[in-house]
Amino acid sequence: MALYAIGDLHFSTSVDKPMNVFGENWSGHMEKILSDWRERVCEEDMVLVLGDTSWGIDIEQAGSDLDIINSLPGKKIFIKGNHDYWWSTVTKLKKRYPEMEFLHVSDFSYEDYAICGGRGWLCPNAIKFDKDDEKIYLREERRIRMSLESAKKKGYTKFIVCTHYPPTNDRFEESIYTKLYEEFGVSKVVYGHLHGEESFKMGLNEVRNGVEYRLASCDYTDFKLVKIL
Repeated sequence: MALYAIGDLHFSTSVDKPMNVFGENWSGHMEKILSDWRERVCEEDMVLVLGDTSWGIDIEQAGSDLDIINSLPGKKIFIKGNHDYWWSTVTKLKKRYPEMEFLHVSDFSYEDYAICGGRGWLCPNAIKFDKDDEKIYLREERRIRMSLESAKKKGYTKFIVCTHYPPTNDRFEESIYTKLYEEFGVSKVVYGHLHGEESFKMGLNEVRNGVEYRLASCDYTDFKLVKIL
């Protein structure tokens, strides 16, 4: 059983929202992702879908995109991205898609690891970080902490965290998120959100204080899933 991750699918089968503004490599990006997924993922595998999954503004618009993902092999675990306006409540999503999982102050099992996480938010930086950002920044840390604490109470000692936002700012400075992951001894953190060559430079891709960080936004990975374990 393998564990994969990919973020920022930005599927738009029900709305007209091309992604070519981020580069011509986005042309036909959905077909590229689906082809790689079908070729590599088996039914017993697990895929972490790291937010910004569909451009649909509600579940009806996003439904055709989620239906496609639901038909793909493997167990899927979703986290919410900043553009996932279709994400209402986990209860409603699970009612429509009982086969898929939606991570929100919860945790899931992958062998002897607990899969934890949440959306995250912008980290303090010199470009844009106001009082509203600070409130969300702190709130999202609490939610990810609740996810980790839930798994720890169940007896897990090994953790993989998935988030939508990067764990640091563009200067790779320490954040409440990196401190949290070190506190819990998290093994790996995988995230998305960043698009384009210039943004990729702001992504932390290294082992820091025992925690491995990996960027998995789909254009960074050439529209292929990243194998985590």
